Order: sequence, then structure tokens, then C-alpha cells
Amino acid sequence: MSITGSCLCGEVKFEIDGDFESFYLCHCKFCQKDTGSAHASNLFSSTAKLVWQSVQDKIKTYHLPSTKHMKSFCSNCGSALPSLQMDGKLLVVPAGSLNQDISIKPNAHIFTSSRASWEHDLENVKSYEQLPK
Repeated sequence: MSITGSCLCGEVKFEIDGDFESFYLCHCKFCQKDTGSAHASNLFSSTAKLVWQSVQDKIKTYHLPSTKHMKSFCSNCGSALPSLQMDGKLLVVPAGSLNQDISIKPNAHIFTSSRASWEHDLENVKSYEQLPK
């Protein structure tokens, strides 16, 4: 499988060659801070290859001290980007950074003990296809 992705401003572009092994919705406090939302949606692969399609000078990586937590992002627009973790053995790709739909569905919610208090029963919240008037 080959799939492309990019940041919001389009300065950083990439391609993933290979398959994802898992897809987790992480509710840890670190991911909540990273995304500004209830959870991060990350795809994982130990075999897929990341190929940058643009210059890499806009890519920044932050390692949270004293943890294994890290985040790569575009220094121009702040969008989350793929990163190689665990000494390059694990590719972590933010699902929202991909340009195409993927067939893999989330395997599980993880770190649910840290779930945001306002996140419960969201399926019952009114929804709109666009910004409400």
C-alpha cells in the first residue's frame, strides 16, 4: 500500500509505503495536550517506510522530557506529522495527516483512564454537516 499525506499549509508532504498494523485512539493527557482534543488518532507500523516528498526543514520534533512521548509537526502551520519512534523501529502516523481515506479502522481506545470528563456520551450531542448558523 502507498498513501500520501501533508500538513495543513502544504509545506510538508510525505508518502507511506507499506501497511499499518494498528490504529489507536489515545486518550492520555499528553495526546490531549498535543491535539487540543479528546484523543489522538494514530496509525502504527513496524514495516512501512516513510518517504518525505518535500524539504524537511519545516519538520520539528518535540520529545517530552522523562517520557517516551514525542510529536513531530510542521513549524509553519503546527500540523501533526509522522515520526519514527523507538529508535526508528516504529512509524507513528497521525491519521488526520493522510490525504486519502484508509480502510483500517481503529483497533481500540487506549489510556481511557485519562479520558476527558466532557467526552462521555458524545454520540448524543447534536451534529451539523457544516458550521451551525
